[in-house]
Amino acid sequence: SNCSINITTEQVRNKFIDFFEKNNHLKLPSSKLIPYSDPTLLFTNSGMVQFKNHFLGIEVPPHDSIVTIQKCIRAGGKHNDLDNVGHTTRHHTFFEMLGN
Repeated sequence: SNCSINITTEQVRNKFIDFFEKNNHLKLPSSKLIPYSDPTLLFTNSGMVQFKNHFLGIEVPPHDSIVTIQKCIRAGGKHNDLDNVGHTTRHHTFFEMLGN
């Protein structure tokens, strides 16, 4: 059976954020694509970049549960699939990572 759902990317974002906000998550904005405060990174390449100092114990997170939609640039790395950009419908150089 062919099942098609007409939903925009904006609706997906809103449903994602709404679900987690209803479940006591603090919504934070996307970090900048160039993490100026982190000299170890050239670009924000994952949704976890903005939480690096929390994981390292340098900063305390503002809430126990957080939801974000992080703008990211595919720039290579451990699981480098940069060669697939432009050859598949799911590999792009710019993407948004939804996370909680």
